[in-house]
Amino acid sequence: MKISKWGAQKKNAATGAKIGSAYIFLYITNSLFYVTKLVRYHCQSFDKILFKIMEQPKVFMSVGSYSTTQQNEFIECIQKRLSSENLNPNTVGRNKFGSESPLKTVKDLMDECAGMLVIALERTYFENGIEKRGGPQETNLSKIKLATPWNQIESAMAYTRGLPILVILENGVKAEGLLEKGYDWYVMNVNPTPNLLMTDEFNGVLSSWKTKVEQFNSNRQKLTEAKTKIDPTELTIGELITNLKPAQLWSVLAAIAALLAGVFFLGRHFPA
Repeated sequence: MKISKWGAQKKNAATGAKIGSAYIFLYITNSLFYVTKLVRYHCQSFDKILFKIMEQPKVFMSVGSYSTTQQNEFIECIQKRLSSENLNPNTVGRNKFGSESPLKTVKDLMDECAGMLVIALERTYFENGIEKRGGPQETNLSKIKLATPWNQIESAMAYTRGLPILVILENGVKAEGLLEKGYDWYVMNVNPTPNLLMTDEFNGVLSSWKTKVEQFNSNRQKLTEAKTKIDPTELTIGELITNLKPAQLWSVLAAIAALLAGVFFLGRHFPA
């Protein structure tokens, strides 16, 4: 049986259309593949940045409001140095605020922190005074400098949580309570100037304390992960999708889009 010229052309055109559709399908699939890789790359980069932020240990910086410009400059220098060490310094009333009582705000913030840095600067000054007045051990005092009582309160709260503590005590400020030497932390007596940050003592002590902070933070993260470990076999589809990371979610969506596109073109140009 002979096939007419028109019939042959029609058949060739149909075959060519199917081949062209197949090439289009392959092109779209290939494009979606590279789009998926691009999206995953950017999402993974975002995840790395987010992980870096989350990984940065928070430290509680116990310091009162400054009295002089010199004190403020010193505090800011310490904050910048901590940030450069990949630590996140937090101080209630300075860069952290809450609508509840100060003590409740301190408690909530400290629960998020992995270390305590106490900066005990002069808050109160007495030219003359008497200690244990009226008793057999009465003592005359002169030129007394006291730090804010919040240094003592916050240090005690940090100690009960097992946080690594470092105390920076201004020379001349009375070393009493938890500001005294002889406990489980280092007390550094200093003149509160930016030059302190360049001394061997400061750099050595800071490095040692930072190592303890990072270890505390790492141990707490492992404990948290162990408590919140997810078993995928016990999740619903909705819960499974909710727990996907951005890169994983975009990969799944791109794969579904590629599958649907393939089904559409195959169904249209290669009917059963």
